[in-house]
Amino acid sequence: MIQLNVNNETSRLRAVILGIAYSNGSTPTAEEAYDPKSLEHILKGTYPVERDMVFEMEAFEKVLLKYDVKVYRPQLIENYNQIFTRDIGFVIDDVFIKSNILPEREHELDAIQYIIEQFDPQKVVRPPVEVHIEGGDVMLWGDYIFIGTYKGSDYENYITARTNKQGVEYIKNLFPHKIVKEFDLIKSKIEARDNALHLDCCFQPVGKDKGIIYKRGFREEADYMYLVALFGKENLFHLKRNEMYEMNSNVFSIDTNVVVSEKKFKRLNKWLRGHGFIVEEVPYAEIAKQEGLLRCSTLPLIRD
Repeated sequence: MIQLNVNNETSRLRAVILGIAYSNGSTPTAEEAYDPKSLEHILKGTYPVERDMVFEMEAFEKVLLKYDVKVYRPQLIENYNQIFTRDIGFVIDDVFIKSNILPEREHELDAIQYIIEQFDPQKVVRPPVEVHIEGGDVMLWGDYIFIGTYKGSDYENYITARTNKQGVEYIKNLFPHKIVKEFDLIKSKIEARDNALHLDCCFQPVGKDKGIIYKRGFREEADYMYLVALFGKENLFHLKRNEMYEMNSNVFSIDTNVVVSEKKFKRLNKWLRGHGFIVEEVPYAEIAKQEGLLRCSTLPLIRD
């Protein structure tokens, strides 16, 4: 039995599901793109190839194993993208919540069923069908649950809008003892530099009191100001537009003082080291072309 426990983003990681990049399938057509960044690379002919993505994920896994993290992997489905495990489920406290993801991605959940069967079945939930919520939009910070959403009346028209207001209400009802704060995110179907696909595309806590943030990822300045008030402006690393596009906020914490980051994130990595963090640099720029990075490809199960 796996005893689930996750109540923040940064304490010592003990067990995680890391996606896989093998048998990733052929390059999607423009019509099949789930997000504007993938679309951009499909049209430019620079969409990532399998061997590069496998190489990057193996580099990430080596770092996790270096810190004695138990790493689970999905079962292989031929010709199917299984990199981004964060989308398909997430743990809050000791509860595993299965996401209602895009229907064509449903098999990704089947591929981790052998792991889910090791959880207490009383602690595994699946929201009703009208509830849309993905792990990239859910961020835990002690008593807080931060949730990215999109409140535009045109929600249905946006494949990039992944968590709806019913998703926020579902989490509020499931965890009444928590402070649930929702953030209305900027969405774009055509310009990746103006699309916060998930909350972790424009914000993520690091360490005990720090965070990485992109002000223009929020539709309402009040939402950005809420985080500034909570963390303190001096504790936040402010991303530039291109850094947000390169997914600088999508790093991954193994411990309060250990952050896995993309090796090209020079400004961010320098800032982290300046604040006492151990920065484990890995190559992840090819995977980033699909508008997902290190946090997106992990599903933490146990943190101290």
